[in-house]
Amino acid sequence: MSDAEPPLTPPEAARWAARSGLPLTSDRTQAVAATADHIHSVVAVLRELDFADTPPAAHRAAEETLVVEALDAAV
Repeated sequence: MSDAEPPLTPPEAARWAARSGLPLTSDRTQAVAATADHIHSVVAVLRELDFADTPPAAHRAAEETLVVEALDAAV
């Protein structure tokens, strides 16, 4: 997690879950808080990546379709 944002505490995890309509039992709040913190840290790393030269996935799928069609036509 970033230095600017403290980790999610188990009581906060329980409060956010209840607010979302997913009440947690007390034995699950620690695990949920840890999981949420991990997900947040992974997303933070992904946001830092530079994808400027990476075409969208749909572009790659279209290229693969053209290659397959070209191979089929050659047979």
